[in-house]
Amino acid sequence: MNRTLAIAGIGIVALGIIASSSLFTVNEAQQALILQFGEPRRVIQEPGLQAKIPFIQEVRLLDRRVLDLDPPVEQVILADQKRLDVDAFARYRIQDPLRFYQTAGTEAVAETRLNSIVNSSLRRVLGNVTVLAVLSDERARIMTDIKGQVNDEAKRFGIEIVDVRIRRADLPEETSQSIFARMRSEREREASEARAQGQEQSQQIKSRAERERTVIIAEAQRDAQILRGEGDNSALKLIAEATSQDPGFYGFYRSLEAYRKSLNGNDTTMVLSPNGEFFRYFSGPGPQAGGAPAAAQAAPQAAPQAAPPAAAAAPAQ
Repeated sequence: MNRTLAIAGIGIVALGIIASSSLFTVNEAQQALILQFGEPRRVIQEPGLQAKIPFIQEVRLLDRRVLDLDPPVEQVILADQKRLDVDAFARYRIQDPLRFYQTAGTEAVAETRLNSIVNSSLRRVLGNVTVLAVLSDERARIMTDIKGQVNDEAKRFGIEIVDVRIRRADLPEETSQSIFARMRSEREREASEARAQGQEQSQQIKSRAERERTVIIAEAQRDAQILRGEGDNSALKLIAEATSQDPGFYGFYRSLEAYRKSLNGNDTTMVLSPNGEFFRYFSGPGPQAGGAPAAAQAAPQAAPQAAPPAAAAAPAQ
C-alpha cells in the first residue's frame, strides 16, 4: 500500500514537472518563439496559455511593445561644412520574431546594430543639408528621410522603426566659441555702421536746423527793420505834425526833457554859460536866446509887467 502511494506520488510529481515544462503563458506585451534544439519551430504572437514539448523545446519571449533606442551623440559635418553634435533617439518594434532571432538574436545585439544604422543615416542625410535647414521648418522632412533610411535597413532584422527624432543639435564647444566671436565682431561692425549713420543723420539735421534758424533770424531781422522803419516814419510824422502846430511848446518840451536827463543825479556838475541856449528858459522875462520861439514866448510875459505903471499913473491925475 505504501509503495503504491509512493509510486502514485512520484507519478503526480512527474506529471506536474512535465506539465510545468510543457505549459507557458504569453501576456499581451510579449510574443514567443519556440526553439527545438536551437532551431525555431513556431512563432506565437497571441496572448494566452500555450504548450510545447517538454525538455525538447524552449521558449524565447520577446517584447512586442514599442521600444526606445538612445544612440550616443554623433558629430556630423553638414553641407555648409558646419559641425553639429547630434543627439537623436528612435522608437522601434519587433515585427518579425523569427527574423529577429535569426539576424540579431537578442535585444542588446539589435540595439547595437540599430545605433550604427541610425548614426550612419544621420551622417548621410544631414551631410546634404545646411545648419539653417536643421533649425528651420525643413527639420520634419529631414526626420522623415532619416526614418525611411533607418527603416529600410532595419527590416532585415525583423524590426519596424516607428519614429526617429533629433533631441538636440548643438555646435561643438570650439565651433561655438569661434561662431560667437564672429557673431560679436559682426554685431560690432553693424553697431559701428549704425553709429556712423546716426552721426551723419545728426549732422544733417543740425545743419538743416542751423540753416533754418539763420533764415528765420534773417527774416525776423528784416521784418523788424521794416517795422522799426515804419514806426520811426510814423513817429517822425507825428513829431512833425506836433511841431508844426506849436513850435514854441515843442521847444519848451524838448528843453524839459533835456533838463530831466541831464540833471537826474545828486552829484551832477555842469559848467555852462547862463546866457547859453541850454538855459534859455531859466532867464528872466524878455527876449531869450534862441531866436523867434523864445521871443514869441517872452512877449506875452512882458505885457503884464508893463500894466502896473499905467495903473499907478491914474491917481496922480
